[in-house]
Amino acid sequence: MAGNNDQVDQDAIAAQWEASLDSEDPAEAAEAAAANELSESMALQWAAMVEDGSREFGNKNSGERVLSQEEIDNLLGFTVGDVNLDDHSGIRAIIDSAMVSYERLPMLEIVFDRLVRLMTTSLRNFTSDNVEVSLDRITSVRFGDYMNSIPLPAVLSVFKAEEWENFGLATVDSSLIYSIIDVLLGGRRGQTSMRIEGRPYTTIETNLVKRLVEVVLSDAEQAFRPLSPVTFSIDRLETNPRFAAISRPANAAILVRLRIDMEDRGGNIELLLPYATIEPIRPVLLQMFMGEKFGRDPIWEGHFATEVAQAEIAVDAVLYEADIPLKQLMKLKVGDTLPLEMRADALVSVRCGNVVLTEGRMGRVGDRVAIRVTKQLRKPNTTFAMFEKADEQTKLMEAP
Repeated sequence: MAGNNDQVDQDAIAAQWEASLDSEDPAEAAEAAAANELSESMALQWAAMVEDGSREFGNKNSGERVLSQEEIDNLLGFTVGDVNLDDHSGIRAIIDSAMVSYERLPMLEIVFDRLVRLMTTSLRNFTSDNVEVSLDRITSVRFGDYMNSIPLPAVLSVFKAEEWENFGLATVDSSLIYSIIDVLLGGRRGQTSMRIEGRPYTTIETNLVKRLVEVVLSDAEQAFRPLSPVTFSIDRLETNPRFAAISRPANAAILVRLRIDMEDRGGNIELLLPYATIEPIRPVLLQMFMGEKFGRDPIWEGHFATEVAQAEIAVDAVLYEADIPLKQLMKLKVGDTLPLEMRADALVSVRCGNVVLTEGRMGRVGDRVAIRVTKQLRKPNTTFAMFEKADEQTKLMEAP
């Protein structure tokens, strides 16, 4: 019965729909048909446009360039022909925000190569184990970016360069900390160091790491000694990077990563030197080799003074000088006499070019005319002794 009732209801609904359709106005029906035709034509046009676009895109992909040069320039923020370094737009702004502009310091690489050799010997004596130290890299970073990238837990040692009157940072990672503790306290070989999470370093561990940093800083003093004597002293040890801020976050710094391997265990130690710290020795670090001279060279000065003293010069003995009119000079003939307004015993000046050296009296030695020097030679304004005196005054001014 239920099935029959459902069938009756559906037939009744269908009959009502047909009656409503038959009762509609023919004009409205025509408008509806026209709207349906318009929508179908628009759909066909859209389909054709999409097909043409995909075909055109495929043709462009088959070529060598998808974007025009103008679109590429707008994307990069600068043109190839006209590069403006002050323009910070496009991809250039994104790249420059992460880059640190710094000058190359050739002597710094030599210093840290020397530090690696010194640390290899010092750490072998410190640990009584076979230690290999290698220089991983020397890079320039922003101080804030480096502090945010330090993997924790770690021990950060803030040290002060006494002569440079600024600070540096030495970071010892956790793997090296536990490896040093394991070696110094008699751990077995062949076992990896256990890293304990969730607890601070104990006093014993901190003191052992401090001794390690002292050894590294002592070797760093010897590495810098040929360039500039410096003393590195530990100021404090920190485990939180927020408390080890020695420079502004945007300031540039030199980052040196050293890898320390003790057979099957080891880790990294990083030295961070802000550019403000090494600014006092910047002229020395710009040298291409050890001992390069950019200013005064005492050896060259001594050699130059010796060669000048042995040089041969020509001197002229000037009896008399006078200014006469050109008209009188043109009237001179053979046999005319020029009176000299000077006495017979007057002094004769001896010159080298336009410089008067001394004076003397004219005479004769054998068959040659001679001049007897009556005054001391005139000393030049600048002498080698004056150079030495100026050097001594400079040293006294630089002395603390």
